[in-house]
Amino acid sequence: MDLVVRTEYGAVRGSADGEVSVFKGIPYAAPLDGPRRFQTPVVPDSWDGVRDASAFSASVPQPPMGLDLPSPWQPGDSTDCLSVNVWTPDRGGGLPVMVWIHGGAFLAGSSGATSYDGSRLASSGVVVVTVNYRVGYEGFGWVSDAPANRGILDQLAALRWVRENITAFGGDPGNVTIFGESAGGTSVAALIAGSAGRGLFRRAISQSHGSLYCGVDEARKIGELITGQLEVPATAEALGELPSEVIHQAQLPAMAELNQNRSAWTNSTPYSVVFDGEVLDDLPWVALRGGAGRGVDLISGFNTDEARLFTVDLPAEASDPAAMAQGLRLAASVVDEYRAGYPGISDADLYSLLLSDQLFRMPSLWCAEGHASAGGRSYLYEFAWPTPARDGALGACHGLDVPFTFGIAGGELAQPMFGGEAPPEFEELSGEIRKAWTSFAATGDPGWPAYTATDRLTRIWNVPSAVAADSIKTSREIWQHHFPA
Repeated sequence: MDLVVRTEYGAVRGSADGEVSVFKGIPYAAPLDGPRRFQTPVVPDSWDGVRDASAFSASVPQPPMGLDLPSPWQPGDSTDCLSVNVWTPDRGGGLPVMVWIHGGAFLAGSSGATSYDGSRLASSGVVVVTVNYRVGYEGFGWVSDAPANRGILDQLAALRWVRENITAFGGDPGNVTIFGESAGGTSVAALIAGSAGRGLFRRAISQSHGSLYCGVDEARKIGELITGQLEVPATAEALGELPSEVIHQAQLPAMAELNQNRSAWTNSTPYSVVFDGEVLDDLPWVALRGGAGRGVDLISGFNTDEARLFTVDLPAEASDPAAMAQGLRLAASVVDEYRAGYPGISDADLYSLLLSDQLFRMPSLWCAEGHASAGGRSYLYEFAWPTPARDGALGACHGLDVPFTFGIAGGELAQPMFGGEAPPEFEELSGEIRKAWTSFAATGDPGWPAYTATDRLTRIWNVPSAVAADSIKTSREIWQHHFPA
């Protein structure tokens, strides 16, 4: 079988993975050399001959993420890292396209992770694309003479590459669905709600949409916390002379400051999508409620126990719901309202629930609500299947949905979630989710009723799955009253 495809910049040769053809490490932008690490992405140089596309490119610069996950990047790795990977079951043309934007708190992540292998999704009749984009200071840190949100600009550049090239891989450039989880879900929401992505995609799936947004002034202040330690001006030229690992090291004290003084900052992580007036003007759920992205079909959803991934190992004395409410700038009475709405809840579980609601559950819900209220086709889900790993302590935690999305039970993300062995329910639930996602990409219908403010119907992913009305009513009403969207 001929595995050579011609793109606008040159020909690439992929490899076969069963009945799926795979093309890895195709550049959509130029290498990140010197000041270019902190500037708008530019198109890559064309090449002669046929470029090998059988291996992933280098990852973008990043520190180790923690959670026992090794860093996919090491000092000295190639700077030619802004790339896409394509899985296609049929290069005959006309297939729906699904473009994955990975998570990682805008601090880390790589499209080449085993967990994001697109083979099983592609075998359902879609073309799958995964994207590397800049993270950390290179992607989202404050630079005085460069645009904000460079990681989002990378995603837009990759989507333009898809529009211009995906036909050659069998995809329909007029039927593109963007999907992502955590920071990837945040990116998806920003792309829908902003105007820069208009015309580049038709549908979107935001999984565990993170509350990772801030204003220009806060982005500058956080940048000064980091660059102040480096003793260099925050220009692309000056920062471009520093090794990435030096900047990564300077991030650590800033992260400690954000965590210790949570109520003084919008987020507890250093990097967010900035309201820059170019990529995004306002919180996505506010923009969606105003009609932004009305023509884009949207699935938005969250996991039941999102924050348990981060709180499961906290000592009991650190799990203080009142302190968490204060850190989230909520009224002290909120704790009593939660206890009334969730009778018998422990301090540790309430602490985790407060954080889950603020970080992921409410942003995901508000996006579904806002999109529906403006007349957009909107669907909501809750991933409720609890992993038995660690004696059930993780519940349906953050990131647990990703192995099910790709049908990969043995990837880096799945190992700590499953305790090293795929649960017996995995294939059944994964198959349901993949069928829903690929059906949505093809037709706009995931197989359950659209969300409206009247009935608030929500797909509950579990074994068995179901449809329920207003599944997190108590949290919704508390946050609606104390923190109106």
